[in-house]
Amino acid sequence: MNFEFSGKPLLAVMASAAVLAGCVSSAIVPSPRQPQPQSQSQTPSQPVRGPSGSVTVPIGQPVRSQLPPPRGTADPGFRRPPSGLSDRIAGLWRAFPGKTGIAVQRIDGEWAFSERGDELFPQQSVSKLWVTMTVLDAVDQGRLRLDQMVRIGPDDLAVFHQPLAGRVLAEGSVTMSVRDLIETAITHSDNLANDSLLRTVGGPDAVRRFVAKKDLGSIRFGPGERLLQSGTAGLAWQQSYSRGRNFQTARAALPDATRKAAMDNYLANPVDGASPAAIASALTRLARGTLLSPESTEYLLGVMSRTKSGPKRLKAGLPPGWQFLHKTGTGQDYKGMTAGYNDIGIATAPDGTRYAIVVMLGSTTSPIPARMSLMQAVSGAVAEFHGR
Repeated sequence: MNFEFSGKPLLAVMASAAVLAGCVSSAIVPSPRQPQPQSQSQTPSQPVRGPSGSVTVPIGQPVRSQLPPPRGTADPGFRRPPSGLSDRIAGLWRAFPGKTGIAVQRIDGEWAFSERGDELFPQQSVSKLWVTMTVLDAVDQGRLRLDQMVRIGPDDLAVFHQPLAGRVLAEGSVTMSVRDLIETAITHSDNLANDSLLRTVGGPDAVRRFVAKKDLGSIRFGPGERLLQSGTAGLAWQQSYSRGRNFQTARAALPDATRKAAMDNYLANPVDGASPAAIASALTRLARGTLLSPESTEYLLGVMSRTKSGPKRLKAGLPPGWQFLHKTGTGQDYKGMTAGYNDIGIATAPDGTRYAIVVMLGSTTSPIPARMSLMQAVSGAVAEFHGR
């Protein structure tokens, strides 16, 4: 079977990726992986290593698809990945230049595997998902309401992508419901909407407490958009940076050594870092309904299905009949290198089987079409091997 990705068949994507293999730095040599600690509800089992060094581990307490296989037949992909899938993903991972992390987990099953799955990668706007979860958890506890109104003024403006800022500047201030802010933050990846939610729910510490309470593992949350982006650039935040292109102008005026040092520090130890395996596990738990109330779970999954960003990333690799809900993240560029180019989401097959798919490019100089082709090849492989 040969799926098309932006005009290129999957085999062509893999062939072109192989040409790039010589550019792969030592940073993407598979590192030793440690078995994940198992909860009391899991059945003890040893991880199974594939020939590429990838790891397949049991994930415990599976929830079968709402559309199970026909009576009298076995679901071949429930207990272990389809034969060849992890090798296909490993080949794509090895061939792509830069630091890359990939994780795939069957939500309605018992397996997961990853490449560089336990290392921290810059999340960038992927972290908006944890802010919204924290807000919805507060709604579940009665501390916030979806119809609660939030005022946003000029002093609240953030940086980079914030379409909402135009309204604030034109009207002097804007008042929006928590529900509308969630929709704007997730579907349009609006930094101002997200920071407004963050402020309303109690700041970065509230998100960190949620991550710890839910035991989400290797997922960090940074200091908020303004401090995250200014720190990555080597700037000390000033509110004037939130208007127009003031941030970009101030960043361009910095000595190159300052910018390089700040970027190197961020990549070496990202304050918003998360591991692909931890994100895949969190998506699985969200889809299974074990992180939020049933109402909040259904609501958030619906919002994620309306994401406008990244239409040519993971989503474009899935064939007709598949559904995909997701969140993207893209970091700053420095001399052609992007610090964080991500897409994470839940793919649903026509038969109802669900997969968590995570692709994170920690640092890459590959052109954007090549990045998107990698992501399309990963999600396309999941679809191709489904049901084998």
